[in-house]
Amino acid sequence: MSPKFGTSGLRGLVTELTPELVTSYVQAFLRSCDVGSKLFVGRDLRPSSPNLADIVMTAAQNMGMTAIDAGEVPTPALALTAQQQDASAIMITGSHIPADRNGLKFYSRAGEIAKKDETAICAALEKPVQAVAQGQRVSDPEVNSRYVLRYVTAFGSAALAGKRIGLYSHSAVGRDVLASILRLLGAEVTELGRSETFIPVDTEAVDSATRDSIRTWVQLNGFDAVMSMDGDSDRPLLADENGKIVPGDVMGQITAEALDADTVVTPISSNSGVSAKGFANVHLTRIGSPFVIAGMQAAGGKVIGYEANGGFLLGFEATVLIGTLSPLITRDCVLPLIMTLVAAGEGPVSQRVAHEPRVITVADRLQDVPQVRSSAFVGKLAQDPEARACFLAALGSTEQKTDLTDGVRMYLTDGRVVHVRPSGNAPELRLYVEAQDEDAANATLALGLNVLRSNLA
Repeated sequence: MSPKFGTSGLRGLVTELTPELVTSYVQAFLRSCDVGSKLFVGRDLRPSSPNLADIVMTAAQNMGMTAIDAGEVPTPALALTAQQQDASAIMITGSHIPADRNGLKFYSRAGEIAKKDETAICAALEKPVQAVAQGQRVSDPEVNSRYVLRYVTAFGSAALAGKRIGLYSHSAVGRDVLASILRLLGAEVTELGRSETFIPVDTEAVDSATRDSIRTWVQLNGFDAVMSMDGDSDRPLLADENGKIVPGDVMGQITAEALDADTVVTPISSNSGVSAKGFANVHLTRIGSPFVIAGMQAAGGKVIGYEANGGFLLGFEATVLIGTLSPLITRDCVLPLIMTLVAAGEGPVSQRVAHEPRVITVADRLQDVPQVRSSAFVGKLAQDPEARACFLAALGSTEQKTDLTDGVRMYLTDGRVVHVRPSGNAPELRLYVEAQDEDAANATLALGLNVLRSNLA
């Protein structure tokens, strides 16, 4: 796929992220957004990321900016430092997608850019660059330390005392940072599955092999929980004491309640149980952090955002165990991981999860589906009631109503929900399912994937 903006940042094949293309996007960003005089540049652990980071820093220097090399850091750690330094930032990452792809996430002085900023960047791509004095290049080795300090000072050294946690570190850039935070909060941490080869982990659609590994680790070690994250460490993965994955949006519900938020902003694909939890306001958006951020900015007050992938966005200064957390309006994996365990108290994680409204959400995707094909298929579902009826007949139900906010979300007469949507970041077709019990949700997901596969064959 040609590089383009997706649900969060610019993404594309590494072979298409040429020096010329990357330079043009970086310089368009610096011309069209409020970036200040300093640009922090971080990267994940993909093989292509160091070279792309060098291209980004050179492009910024050629615009007269001071380029600050943050090294290998989680995306939320980079965003936090940029926020504290009143600076802009670019994270080199393809997030959870395979290593043959990569991308750039942009942060202005105001934080993660919104869709209107993406439009402005695209409009500025063809504008000429004026010659200016060459900017400096320096490094900042303290980005990860500041991120660790954020959580240690707010939660304290006893927050997770007595907890035995398995950390599936794989190739996540934040693996050592998360381990440090957990240990400093009192947990006993055992590292699992560290890899020097990049592994794409999708926290929203955890593959069966990873689920099996997590269950085995729990059975062998008696962990209270297993934690992990995606490649750039802004999306959390949590499994309970039985090795069962806790959905990211359920973590979001628990964390929002624990922080005493008034308003929740979340994509339409998230667990609908949030509407039954008593928050003053629940706003549903299109899928992607820019849409969530726009909704949070419009709402104001004690607002939080989260996505089905578990990424959590804090929109107000929140009081936690021994201190406060400043707002951080970008996807963060650490806060929901810690807060869910804290909310469980001395009891098991599964017990706290069981207190949430009984709505089960599951998701998966068909991979290697060209976007032109997935978009055409979803477009036909959106426009043609007969196409939807045929699709749902294969699932043994009929349509009650349909929501076209993002993709096609079909509410079935038997109470299930089926949501089909092309990925904004990769050649994938995503399927989200909601039901009142786990067996029905998983059966519908498996059947739905097979029906999609046959339609796209």
